[in-house]
Amino acid sequence: MRHIAWIAGAAAAALVAAGAITYASAENDGSPAGKVPTADSADAGFARDMAVHHEQAVEMSFVVRDRTTNKEVRLLAYDIAQTQGAQRGMLLGWLDLWGLPKVSADPPMTWMGMGGMASGEDGALMPGMATNTDMRKLGSLQGKQAEILYLQLMTDHHKGGIHMAEGCVAKCTVGAGKRLAQDMVDSQQSEIQLMADMLKERGAKPR
Repeated sequence: MRHIAWIAGAAAAALVAAGAITYASAENDGSPAGKVPTADSADAGFARDMAVHHEQAVEMSFVVRDRTTNKEVRLLAYDIAQTQGAQRGMLLGWLDLWGLPKVSADPPMTWMGMGGMASGEDGALMPGMATNTDMRKLGSLQGKQAEILYLQLMTDHHKGGIHMAEGCVAKCTVGAGKRLAQDMVDSQQSEIQLMADMLKERGAKPR
């Protein structure tokens, strides 16, 4: 029950934070002298890359939802899918607002000085992302086995997402973006601890 209560609270907090950040963005909050970020800025790079990163988290969450009947895992997956889906829409909306492209010819995470460090081998475009092989395996499992792999993959995914979000906190210039990034760091660190507890209950641990 403690997991369910925590998930419900996190979902409510995320909705409140999303509303506040959307309002701040609409007011062009935090951008130096009201300037729009450039296509090669940290703000734009973060928005593009995190939107891709979040897309996979949403996909994984929908996959495990159909592979288990466990209420706690399904609630966690629902929370992650809803929260990261909403954040992804916000990030892409900012790019539209700024008149910037949603894709770039530069390698992912170039804005962090890490362009080319993620090879994209087997579909893993950025650190923490699951490979195509991982995704196929997740889709082939049922019950406890699916739960364990999902929790392991999502733990890795969150660690990669936190690293990127911390990069935005340090490098982004738009206040709303920096606050969203910090919110991602805080919420995903909490979810990593939650997932570690859930793995322990299943006799497993992070990879």
